[in-house]
Amino acid sequence: MTDSKTLQYPPLYWRLYSVWYRHMRVYTRNILSNGFPPFVEPFIFLVGVGLGLGKYITEPMGGVRYIEFLGAGLLVTTAMFTSAFECSFGTFIRLEYEKVYDGMLAAPITVNNLIVGEMLWAGSKGLFFSFAVLCILSAFKIVALPYGLLAPLVGFLTGVMFAALSLLVTSFVKTINHFNFYFTGFISPIFFFSGVVFPIENLPGPVRPLAEIVPLTHSVRLVRSVCMNDYKPVLLLDLLYIAIFILVVGYFAIRRLKKRLVN
Repeated sequence: MTDSKTLQYPPLYWRLYSVWYRHMRVYTRNILSNGFPPFVEPFIFLVGVGLGLGKYITEPMGGVRYIEFLGAGLLVTTAMFTSAFECSFGTFIRLEYEKVYDGMLAAPITVNNLIVGEMLWAGSKGLFFSFAVLCILSAFKIVALPYGLLAPLVGFLTGVMFAALSLLVTSFVKTINHFNFYFTGFISPIFFFSGVVFPIENLPGPVRPLAEIVPLTHSVRLVRSVCMNDYKPVLLLDLLYIAIFILVVGYFAIRRLKKRLVN
């Protein structure tokens, strides 16, 4: 007779941690090639765009220098891009080519645990990439410390948010080339229409409501307030938007991927 204790799952936190830990071990296996670029890319971008273009923008933007305005936005765009890549191309490769999930689901974890663990891992990468950008910005005195220390937490929320969205997109994708539509048609455009490069107040009136629907807009508003130490009640609505977005989109992502993983 089978002992009932052998049928019990480990605690929830341990199941989620096991998924996170697996991805962390794979990522840190090549720590130099994976961990060095997040510090170099923002430096190149700031030199090429911020300092170059900033010379022609002499008026303050959003009440600060343009380089400060742009730098604050980069703290969350880097989290968006890394999370979107991780839970689209990365998840699809693990699902269809490497068959990683088949082995993981043989362990005492559920499909829900697996997908939530993916989202937490993507959020952790968002936190790390935001921290890397913060190091560069603080080194050049673009973002003042200690105010900016909360920025990686916004990066984490941004990473989880776009992980949920990317997993939902992945649940529909049949071939890896289809992700080009996702990145070219959505991820790249919202970089320019979410208040990163210029204030959304400068957009035409009919376009502004659309900018408020874009998830990155709320992350940008949050992180810029953190960097400027300028907190307003409207930020609570941004946090509420992010929380609802993660719960709703994450729910449908889990529901669809669960069918695909089980089948």
